[in-house]
Amino acid sequence: MLVSKIISSIIEIILISSLPFIWWLISAKKKENFFSWIGLKKIENTKTTLINTIIISLVFMTVSILTLYLIKDIETATSEFKGLGISALLPALIYAIFNTSLPEEIFFRGFLLKRLSNKFGFRVANVIQSIIFGLLHGIMFFSLVGIVKAMIIILLTGIVAYAMGYVNEKKANGSILPSWIIHALSNIFASIIAMFSII
Repeated sequence: MLVSKIISSIIEIILISSLPFIWWLISAKKKENFFSWIGLKKIENTKTTLINTIIISLVFMTVSILTLYLIKDIETATSEFKGLGISALLPALIYAIFNTSLPEEIFFRGFLLKRLSNKFGFRVANVIQSIIFGLLHGIMFFSLVGIVKAMIIILLTGIVAYAMGYVNEKKANGSILPSWIIHALSNIFASIIAMFSII
């Protein structure tokens, strides 16, 4: 399981980073390096950013509990860790940090939010990326849990996505590290819940 998680993480990061990388090659290669362009850079205003990151992490973990409760009888990405206990810790960490949160942060907050901000301004761009992020996390459950529960998932994850975009752009000078940390912690939390069959 560990090796497959490492391999799938590498593939996921490469695939998700392809569009941003091509866009950067065409539009911004001469202006700044790729990692800085997508926000993989040092966090500015570390104390303020840390406080915001902790608060949003706690909110996201609460959202995770609510979401997992709403879909408790449905197979999810963390279901493969269900009941495996501590033996699944390393694969779960690889999954949480590199297989889901990093590629999603590169795409949503590193690429989409930044490009849309250039076109529409931060507020509109942040709303758009958070709606798309929420839809991505809720739409797959429409047929399984019904429209009401799916809409709750979309709303909750969309709100967290907005907060992550805000902390990155307004508190961390465009670094996606805060949202990567928040997202990874939430996924680790969800994995632990599955590993020990808590919900």
